[in-house]
Amino acid sequence: MAWTERLTLAERAAREAGELLRTKFGRHLQIRSKGVRSNLVTDADTESETLIRAMIARRFPGDAVLGEEEGQSGSSGERWIIDPLDGTTNFTHGYPCFAVSIAFEVDGVVVVGVVYDPLRDELFVAERGKGARCNGADISVSKVAELRDGLLVTGFAPFSGGEPPNLALFREFTQRAQALRRDGSAALDLCYVAAGRFDGFWESDLHPWDVAAGALIVEQAGGSVSDYRGTPFRLDGRPIVASNGAIHDDMIAVLKDMA
Repeated sequence: MAWTERLTLAERAAREAGELLRTKFGRHLQIRSKGVRSNLVTDADTESETLIRAMIARRFPGDAVLGEEEGQSGSSGERWIIDPLDGTTNFTHGYPCFAVSIAFEVDGVVVVGVVYDPLRDELFVAERGKGARCNGADISVSKVAELRDGLLVTGFAPFSGGEPPNLALFREFTQRAQALRRDGSAALDLCYVAAGRFDGFWESDLHPWDVAAGALIVEQAGGSVSDYRGTPFRLDGRPIVASNGAIHDDMIAVLKDMA
């Protein structure tokens, strides 16, 4: 079944929310912490989610919505999954790496994914079974065949103290891959894997709104997405590894041994 109407709405909502974020970027923000000091939320996060939810409610009032800031509303099998500002810490510091992420799932299967980078004006989209695109042009994963030649990316979840849980894997992959980055936006990290800019991504403690759209975009661009043991990725699971497919088994081998 085609989900063209939902995709069209997701694209429009992502662009409008992105424009809101662009107007607030670099300006004074109301910032507070959620739980631990490193987990931030701003008025830009909440206003962006309010905007997206209002657009969905007007066009598809019976759909359920799961958003990072307002949680779950509705109980329909047709559900939107929203991250209104992925990369909040970057945003608050004026670091230009953040995005709006919107996905739509039907009975637990994500069928539409949209990620918008408002500063670069890049709109990544995918509809299940129809490939992935950036600004209307088809995208595909890289052809890097070996982990040692790969450019990888990861992230660090908010933590309350001690050594970051991902630090040992960061050290290990630094020695195994050509190079490693940590940019602070899982949604964009996944899209960059889909576009062949990165060859692989992993992170251990993400939420559905962080990855729902990006994971579909990777899959539709020809890549692989799983958990750390290589079994199919689920939105209710936390660990995720995404790659161009060619280096997936090598990444899994490291993750199985160390995670």
